[in-house]
Formats: sequence, C-alpha cells, structure tokens
Amino acid sequence: MPVYAADDHLPGAVSGDGLWEQMDNNVVSHVKSYSYRYLVNRFTYINKSLTIPREQARSFSNFRYLLDHPHKCAGEDVLLLLFVKTSPENIERRNAIRSTWGNETYIQNTLGVTVKVVFALGTPQTKEEEPSWSRRSRVGSQEQLNHEDHVHGDLIQQDFLDSFHNLTLKLILQFHWMHHHCAHARFLMTADDDIFVHMPNLVSYLQDMSNKGVTDFWIGRVHRGAPPIRSKDSKYYVPFEMYPWLSYPDYTAGAGYVVSRDVADRIYQATLTLKASLYIDDVFMGICANAIGVSPQEHVYFSGEGKAPYHLCIYDQMMTSHGHVEDIYDLWKDATDPQVKQRTSGLIGRLYCTVVKMSLLCQPYHFNTYPCKAAFL
Repeated sequence: MPVYAADDHLPGAVSGDGLWEQMDNNVVSHVKSYSYRYLVNRFTYINKSLTIPREQARSFSNFRYLLDHPHKCAGEDVLLLLFVKTSPENIERRNAIRSTWGNETYIQNTLGVTVKVVFALGTPQTKEEEPSWSRRSRVGSQEQLNHEDHVHGDLIQQDFLDSFHNLTLKLILQFHWMHHHCAHARFLMTADDDIFVHMPNLVSYLQDMSNKGVTDFWIGRVHRGAPPIRSKDSKYYVPFEMYPWLSYPDYTAGAGYVVSRDVADRIYQATLTLKASLYIDDVFMGICANAIGVSPQEHVYFSGEGKAPYHLCIYDQMMTSHGHVEDIYDLWKDATDPQVKQRTSGLIGRLYCTVVKMSLLCQPYHFNTYPCKAAFL
C-alpha cells in the first residue's frame, strides 16, 4: 500500500470532464448511501460482521510503548484530556501548539482548569518506507523524539509505523491510554496537529456541559450518510472486502471532536471486540459508536476539513478551525485578544456580527467549515 502523511486529508483536485464524472459518481453514491441507511436496515449487520474474538482484536492495540507518561493525570481534576494526532517529523507543529492553544500552564493560570495535552504518534518512517513524492527533510528520528520528550514530557508513542494507513491504530491508542491512565478526565478530545483550538471558548463550553452532567456526549462536524469511496485512485479507497456496505454510520470529522468520559470508556470497550482493519480512523470511530448506541451531535463552530474565516466575529464563538500551521501564532494572538469579546457584545455588536457572518458563511458552494446557520447563533 502507498503511505501517506498522517496530516494529509483532502483528495487532489480534479478538472474538466473528470470533475463532472466525479460529481455524478458522488451523487449516485450518496443516493445509494441514503437509501441503504434509511430504507434497508440502518446498519443492523455491521456490528455482527466486524465482531471478532478478543484475542484477535488485541492485535490492533497490543503495541509496545516507546514513550509514555502514565502518571500525567494522576491526582488531578482533569477537565479535558486532549490527544493531538501527530507525525514524528512535525516537531514545529507540536512546538507551536505547546506555545499557543495547548499551553497547559496558560490554561491552568488563565482559565482556571486542568487540561492535559499529549501527542499520539507511531514510529518514524525510514527513507525506504517513504514514498518518493512525500519525502521530507530527515527530522523526527527516534533519537530526536526521545530528546523532545525529555524536554516536554508529552509524547505518547507506540511501536507501529506512523502512516496514513495506521491512523486507526493511533485512535485506539488514545482510548486505551485514557482508560488505563486518565479515566477520571471529564472529556476526551482528539485533534489533528494542524488544527486550531480556541481554548477559552472550548473550556467555557465544556465546563457548562460538565455542570449539566452530560452523558452520551459526542460533538464535532458530523458526516451523515457518507458512502465508501470505491475508486482505486483515491487515498480513501475502501475495497468491498474491507467494508461491503453502501453507507458508513454517522461520524465526526477526524480534525477534532470531543466525547464525554462515559462515551470514551464505552468506545474503549468496543475496540476490544471489533476488527480495526478499516484505516479511516474517523469512520472507525463511527463504527465503534454505532456499536455502543451513541450518535454524534453537530456543533456549528467545529470545523470540518476547512479553515474558518479570519474575523473577530468568527473568533467570538470559534471552537476549532482546521488547516493552520504557519499562521497559528498570529491566529492565537488575534482570536484571544480581549477586544474580541468587547467588540462583539451588546446589541450593536451582535447585529454587526450577524451581518458579517452571513457574508462570510452563507455563500454558494461554501463548505467544510462553519455552516450558514452559525451566523444566526
């Protein structure tokens, strides 16, 4: 199988006749998907077919830890355990997160809560294992990772190859690590390393949810009725032998989503008996959730694969935005500026922001970030 970068999400562009053919195929696939979803059996057979003996399921989680911090959460009241999916070579992204929205000291001192931020990764690829078109400068060796972890103490690494086709193993790592080492955290978030999290907004929201005692809680950008891609040219190609049905269960975009403690524990239990060969990790999360009877809930300010518009009216309610690397320092400074709340509050501020957000979010063919209805909330 070809190996893709773990942070590479969007399929390549298609032009000319290929674009129309792709659109036509997408329409047909979604019609079939929704017909299957609503008219046939609502995924009755998925759990049965993917259920395997525990001994066999253990092969998807029984990897040795190369870097670990089992006492990271010990003795603390943790509001949120936040796992960032990262690749060994992405040290600059990790440093940017540590300096901005993932700075645990800032969160504790400024927001008054404990959030634990850790990075999930596998083993570095060798030059031979990397495809020629994606080879990068040789950073992210195991020695460099050992040094980075010695300095920061926040890498959680198992000895599977870090690649696109092992993202589901990285997902399983997160739920198993929480179960064994941070089960008392009230929420778990999984996020990509090119995501931006508006931590003040997220913390305020999760504190409110915690005070309400929410359960069965799973929020993000929801995909409903998504069909498997059968084109062998796509990186998301899934053969019938791997997944024979016409539709995936509902799931949230893997860029970033949050589950409550009870859901995290039940997902862990589901991974103990489900076959995890499907390498699209957010879809596998949907399969696990389907097995435990939990459905995702849409939050309009969780981004999909798209980047949110840059504007203070967006920052006022932003939870996540995807696709941020070089701009993360500037965005963190702008989005958390105290003037954001001042200028967007009051009747005039709210009316102004409604008009601005309508112009930014309610455009034709606008997709993958916040929906138009977010302008009116």
